[in-house]
Amino acid sequence: MLLRHNISLLRQSEVLTEYDPKRGVSVATLAYEYPSRSRVPEHAHGSDQLIYAISGLMEVSSGQSMWLIPPHFALWIPARTQHRIHMPGPVAMRTLYLRRDLAARLEPRCAVLHVTPLLRELIVEAVSVGQLRMRNHYECALRDLLIRQIQKASPIPTFVTLPREERALAVAQAILRNPAESKSMAVLCSEAGVGVRTIERAFHKDVGISFELWRRQVRLTKAVELLVSGCSIKEVAYRVGYCQSSAFVEMFRRTFGTTPKAWVLALETLGQQSTASQEKLSLAARRSEEV
Repeated sequence: MLLRHNISLLRQSEVLTEYDPKRGVSVATLAYEYPSRSRVPEHAHGSDQLIYAISGLMEVSSGQSMWLIPPHFALWIPARTQHRIHMPGPVAMRTLYLRRDLAARLEPRCAVLHVTPLLRELIVEAVSVGQLRMRNHYECALRDLLIRQIQKASPIPTFVTLPREERALAVAQAILRNPAESKSMAVLCSEAGVGVRTIERAFHKDVGISFELWRRQVRLTKAVELLVSGCSIKEVAYRVGYCQSSAFVEMFRRTFGTTPKAWVLALETLGQQSTASQEKLSLAARRSEEV
């Protein structure tokens, strides 16, 4: 399916309705392959949206918030929420557009969700079908399974809020490019040509926390991405700027209330439970189709 990039023609206040479910359809879908360094300009949809990439990493921004979305995660975006997307590398995106009444009990704000093997297969199947119609028994069963799995998906508390002030944003972007950066704040500010106090004031005003707390949040966001992709705790610690694994584990425990290993095991257990129930759910869907 070809995506017509009329999004770029929208003014920020407008809402794109072209991909929303039409009459008689509960869930519409879109599959698109983006080349490296692609950008989708700021826009919103009239429907709730689940953005998922079966391969590649997406950087999704809404207001001052930014999320890194690897293939193990999806981003829930409520209807009429302005957002923009950047693809640092090639991305195979699969998107679901849901009628707003279907998601009445779901998160009213953007949220990163863990994609279990079952949820991944349901997304892929829905996109393969194209649109889930209200009067088709199989498509209604698939829709209901999708909604249930989205509701059950574990939220991943990782996002980064960016400062608005231009010089503070430059410092923030330097950290985002390399979360393991060990340079002191004084050195980073010197390289950006701005004073430390100026940056601290900007972070407290725009983000609500100090620069060092913000840098820790960036490192946690990257750490979660690496942990879910299968990296060892030692490798993750090194890649987010910790010389000692124990220091990283303690920082993670203070933030998430558990160790990285226990956190990953909990996600894996949830995924195994979903996989074990997949055959039963598929059988129920086939029976619905036969009715």
